[in-house]
Amino acid sequence: MQILVIHGPNINLLGSREPDTYGSVTMDEINKSLEELGSAHNIQTSYFQSNIEGEIVNKIQEASLSKEINGIIINPAAYTHTSVAIRDALAASKITTIEVHLSNVYKREEFRHKSITAPVCKGQICGFGATSYLLAMHAFIDANSNDKDSKDFSSLA
Repeated sequence: MQILVIHGPNINLLGSREPDTYGSVTMDEINKSLEELGSAHNIQTSYFQSNIEGEIVNKIQEASLSKEINGIIINPAAYTHTSVAIRDALAASKITTIEVHLSNVYKREEFRHKSITAPVCKGQICGFGATSYLLAMHAFIDANSNDKDSKDFSSLA
C-alpha cells in the first residue's frame, strides 16, 4: 500500500510563509507526521513538491503508469484554482485522490472558492492546518481497514 503526497507551489515555504494563514508547521514536519501515521498502518508514503505545474502533471502521470501508487493526497495550492492540466492528469490517473488545503479556502478571497481539481477527487479537506493532511490519510486508512482486498480505495464513501 503506497500513498503519494503531492505538495504544490509555495508549500516548501510553510513555517515561514504567512503563519497567520498557514500555521507554523513546515512541509517536512507534515511529511514526517504522515510517514509516522502511515507506517503505523502498513502504508508507505512518498512525497513530491514542485512550484512548476508541468512537473506536478508529470508526477501524477508517472504514478499512474507505475501502478505502485494506491492513493494520492494533493495540495495543489494556487493551482487548485487555475490548472486544468493537473485536473486532467488526476482524472486520467484513476488513482483515488483527496485534495487538501491548510486554510479554509471558502473563508478567503472569492477566487479561492472555486476548485478546478476537487471535482475529480474523492473529496476535499480544508481549514484544519497541517491536520488536513492527516485527516486525508485517515480516510485512506479507514478505507483500507474496511476493504483489505482492495488497494484502489474504491470503498471510500
